[in-house]
Amino acid sequence: MAVLSSQTQPSDALCVPRHVAIIMDGNGRWARGRGRPRTMGHRAGVDAVRRTIEAAGELGIEYLTLYGFSTENWKRPESEVSDLMGLLRLFVKRELSTLHKNGIKIRIIGDRSRFADDIRALLAKAEDQTRDNTRLNLTIALSYGARAEITQAVRDIAAKVAAGELSADEITEDLIEQNLSTAGIPDPDLLIRTSGEQRISNFLLWQSAYTEFVFEDVLWPDFDRSHLEKAIDNFAGRERRFGAVI
Repeated sequence: MAVLSSQTQPSDALCVPRHVAIIMDGNGRWARGRGRPRTMGHRAGVDAVRRTIEAAGELGIEYLTLYGFSTENWKRPESEVSDLMGLLRLFVKRELSTLHKNGIKIRIIGDRSRFADDIRALLAKAEDQTRDNTRLNLTIALSYGARAEITQAVRDIAAKVAAGELSADEITEDLIEQNLSTAGIPDPDLLIRTSGEQRISNFLLWQSAYTEFVFEDVLWPDFDRSHLEKAIDNFAGRERRFGAVI
């Protein structure tokens, strides 16, 4: 990953959204189209992650959220999951120093209980080492599912009501947001999904209530800055009313 210059400014031609979320889809199809195993697609996808983080920082995006591994992905063949875990270990070990040097703050959302101890330790280290960085807020969703996230928030709030710490009348949208794993992060302005699929697959369901969606017909390993700029340009041409009349 190239070091981001502190002098880099976003393109004047782009109306850059504050928060971009991406569903990184198409690794398997990318590999299949080349007659290669799915694992090769995942490895190529890591390069796209690297390019996208770099481009986001250069364009002036403040928050970038990447859907790295869903709760449903645990159902994949054991060999594929094992390879993905190996890539996760490798990515954190190789990239953490550069990400930190570039001023990127890392946050992990999702259920970590199913990860091996060493992976949980690596994720905690990444968050701790970069917690004071301010250039780009990078959130990575791992073992994440939005329904599970919302369910856990409801359980936490219900426990406070049962304990007498909170009354039902005090439950508001703001309170629910505070109990989500994304607490403190603004809702996505733009959500991009690669591979041409047009669904959000249990990703940021609460947070995406007024998000603009762009579905890019490009497989994730081929995604680069030009595709990100194209999606941002699409976003800039939309009129966001948030339910109001303008």
